[in-house]
Amino acid sequence: MKLISWNVNGLRAAINKGFNDFFKEIDADIFCIQETKMQEDQIDDNMKEIFKEYNSYWNSAEKKGYSGTAIFTKGKPIDVTYGIGIEEHDKEGRVITLEFDKFFMVDCYTPNAKRGLERLDYRVIWEDEFRKYLLKLNKKKPVILCGDLNVAHEEIDLKNPKTNRGNAGFTDEEREKMTELLNAGFTDTFRYLYPNKEESYSWWSYMFKAREKNVGWRIDYFIVSKSIENKIKEASIYSEIMGSDHCPVGLEIDI
Repeated sequence: MKLISWNVNGLRAAINKGFNDFFKEIDADIFCIQETKMQEDQIDDNMKEIFKEYNSYWNSAEKKGYSGTAIFTKGKPIDVTYGIGIEEHDKEGRVITLEFDKFFMVDCYTPNAKRGLERLDYRVIWEDEFRKYLLKLNKKKPVILCGDLNVAHEEIDLKNPKTNRGNAGFTDEEREKMTELLNAGFTDTFRYLYPNKEESYSWWSYMFKAREKNVGWRIDYFIVSKSIENKIKEASIYSEIMGSDHCPVGLEIDI
């Protein structure tokens, strides 16, 4: 089974930058996106044509032009859940969960701590509640989580760890929460296969020719329940694919 995750930083903008070419060529079984920045009633005929072979599920933020997630899947899920069941956390369209026979598919766009760390306290609360949500799912059947999790977990996951320590996405608090999640029974699929692979990034600033120089961060993930880590076949970062400040990431898993 082939899975793809991509923070498109505005779906309508990404479509104008070749999104549909990658979507068609990769032919994923499940394709998850984050930061759609649109409402479901803004889906036009062009989008309907792109996604016509898939079942589509959208979770939009109350605030227009902000956040938002979507999942496109060839197989029809047993059940669909939007959010994590806590009103405080479910206003920004950040989580969609599809239940299938053998696993849960969770698409997540984690809140950014923001410059000045103005949202770090909220981020820590979010992390604890989201972890509880995943653990509840994991009691029932294995979980496959993907998305822009807005954290570079280890120093190997960004180009300049020393100068970025304490900045949003590389605070001790955010990194510790990722460690807590993994220690609770989950596996970072990319590091499972490539524990020492350097300069493998999924996001680059638009400034200072960062992408051209590969001055990036790995903040987009596929994370799976430890119980199915032996079923991981490949974990990919499609750094050559343009259209957003993030690139797509992929997982092939035999489940």
